[in-house]
Amino acid sequence: MTLAPHLDIHGFAIVPNVLDADGCRSLASLLGDADGAGMRGMLRLQAVADLAHSALSRLARPYLPSAPVPVRGIYFDKRPEMNWLVAWHQDLTLALREQAEVPGFGPWSVKDGVPHVQPPVRLLEQMLTARLHLDDTDAENGALKVIPGTHRSGRLSAEAIRGWRETRDEILCEARAGDVLLMRPLLLHASSRSSSTRRRRVLHVEFAGFTLPQPLEWHEAPCQKPGSPSLVSLTNTSA
Repeated sequence: MTLAPHLDIHGFAIVPNVLDADGCRSLASLLGDADGAGMRGMLRLQAVADLAHSALSRLARPYLPSAPVPVRGIYFDKRPEMNWLVAWHQDLTLALREQAEVPGFGPWSVKDGVPHVQPPVRLLEQMLTARLHLDDTDAENGALKVIPGTHRSGRLSAEAIRGWRETRDEILCEARAGDVLLMRPLLLHASSRSSSTRRRRVLHVEFAGFTLPQPLEWHEAPCQKPGSPSLVSLTNTSA
């Protein structure tokens, strides 16, 4: 079954049963309790890098213009003692190793000590995110909400976001443990606080179907050895 039409029109699709129950338990045990809302730098863990380059990469390949390159991994761990909501937004930035002046890239910011930049929209359109659920996820424990079709309108202003919210219905992306939500970064999405004692653990991996212009380099570059240290706790959340 191809998901291309659904991804093209709506900007997201759910792929069931990508990881079995034993795989979910094993990965959840490896990741443990996040120190805060979650952890960045997950592609530096060997098990996560292996998963990104195998099962998740195979899911992403048909929907990118070239071989998927995993470029950022984040572990979100929403639970009773660490709960949050996220307002409607698009994922507009790339995590890079160093700041450099390149036409079309900007503005720059710093998150948890890592340089981030907004690239041209045409590059964001050549990216895909795979969100692997390690728990059953629904409205009670803060499943992701999306507004279908918003990924086709480029970078949205605050006024445009309000307009979409007023004229289009949101969709709750309920999923079972082991399911993967594929989504375009420009898709408007949000999440509510959990009202449940159940956890909502998600491994979020971003794939690029393009090469960065020199001298820019990915913060979690493919050439880096998986398993190296320096995972970073999240001080701000995005999903």
